[in-house]
Amino acid sequence: MRIAVAQIVTGEDTQENLRLVETWTARAAEVGAELVIFPEATQRAFGYSLSPIAEDVSGPWGDEVHKIGQRYGVVVVVGMFTPGQPTQDENRQRVKNTLLAAGPSVFVSYDKLHLYDAFGFQESRTVEPGQRQVRFSTGGLHFGLATCYDIRFPELFRSHALNGAHATILPASWAAGPGKVEQWKTLAVARALDSTQYVIACGQGLPAAAGVDAPEGAPTGVGHSLIVSPTGDILAAAGEAPELLVADIDAETVQEARKVLPVLANARQDLRL
Repeated sequence: MRIAVAQIVTGEDTQENLRLVETWTARAAEVGAELVIFPEATQRAFGYSLSPIAEDVSGPWGDEVHKIGQRYGVVVVVGMFTPGQPTQDENRQRVKNTLLAAGPSVFVSYDKLHLYDAFGFQESRTVEPGQRQVRFSTGGLHFGLATCYDIRFPELFRSHALNGAHATILPASWAAGPGKVEQWKTLAVARALDSTQYVIACGQGLPAAAGVDAPEGAPTGVGHSLIVSPTGDILAAAGEAPELLVADIDAETVQEARKVLPVLANARQDLRL
């Protein structure tokens, strides 16, 4: 199965961001991809108000994404925001940080489980955490969903693998900072090796590399998207600027990796807390 990773840089305008989704989905379809992954916060970049644009996945924005996937015959995975519950201590409507996977025969959504309360940022002030894992199948392969900060929690990736996933899709808007790019790359390879599956990590590009002005202090992306094999090989990698990555993945490679490196089968269950 051919997959594509669309490392783009989004801004405040949700309709302009939707046009980016269509443009890059068309490019993915042209090279034969059956699945295209976009970054976290594709609907609207971090640093702008999120609650005014939050809508159900079957609302107008999500519906257009679904139509784009159907139009080009490609499953589209994209980051958006859906309504959450109001906070108790302040007059603020929280949102959910949601991934939508939509296209031919697929329409599922995942709300980010692990919120980015780290490195001085507090995502939980405005975002409500999800409560369940989500997986879907297309093209004969099984995929798990994860978002950005989720990459630091190997249990989620192992759970996807133990429940049949051949790959985990990881859209992100990775915050800049000392050593952060190196951490991103290391974590993506580690999660692939932890669970002997493909890790398809799509980050927002670096705004400056795309000529986009971005709010200061928000996790607006650093680029360096990558596709990692079940044995930790980097099959494709991007720089800082917008770029389309393409790779072919298959179930047989996952099965062979799990045969020669049976970490899932060898794990000591009695060591879990």
